[in-house]
Amino acid sequence: MNQIDLTGRVAVITGGARGIGFACAERFVRSGARVAIWDMDADAISRAGGLLGAASRGFVVDVTSEGAVAAARQSTLEAFGQIDILINNAGITGPNVKTWEYPPADFRRVVEVDLVAPYLMARALVPQMIERGYGRIVNIASVAGKEGNPNAPAYSAAKAGLIGLTKSLGKELASTGVLCNCVTPAAAETDIFKQMTEAHIAFMKSKIPMNRFVQVDEIAAMVAWLASEDCSFTTGGVFDISGGRATY
Repeated sequence: MNQIDLTGRVAVITGGARGIGFACAERFVRSGARVAIWDMDADAISRAGGLLGAASRGFVVDVTSEGAVAAARQSTLEAFGQIDILINNAGITGPNVKTWEYPPADFRRVVEVDLVAPYLMARALVPQMIERGYGRIVNIASVAGKEGNPNAPAYSAAKAGLIGLTKSLGKELASTGVLCNCVTPAAAETDIFKQMTEAHIAFMKSKIPMNRFVQVDEIAAMVAWLASEDCSFTTGGVFDISGGRATY
């Protein structure tokens, strides 16, 4: 494994108690960072903290709530003194149904978690990054945001929006020392699969030329570089990790 140096950095990872978020937390801790896990599941946070050790702290946070995000920011700053890295990973897929059959409440919920929450996170954390003259933001989008998955209109639309948010924020921050990029993975076998039908999971795998799902550690490796000082001239970028699926 290549070593990424994150010594002295503090990272906030939303949805960091499991799946891609936890893989990023593990990689960051091994790279010398301290990690604040923001998640809704208190039990999962406790398990993650037991595995990550003293370099981590867990916070139960609803990232769709402006007030909860502000309170967690204050608690994290009190615990660590700074926030250098933001990984917007928390996400849901919603049901697998056609657009015209999609329940409006579910559509709104997916957009709230997958798109509005990253905006709220940036709104809360970017100002202190600008003040310190350093920051790295990595948004976990999806290849679905580039291509659109049938029977996943809310997820596809929200992730497309997250790509657009990344590009806008990257340009706004370009001269501040704060960089914002996103990754667009193919599907990974995580708990999010529990929200999908078997048919939809099979469809996603059929689209990947490598004929397998991406491993969370593979995503974490890419995210670690984007979160590091080595990533110094890339902002507003979209990084595919799709096993050959992405065509642009």
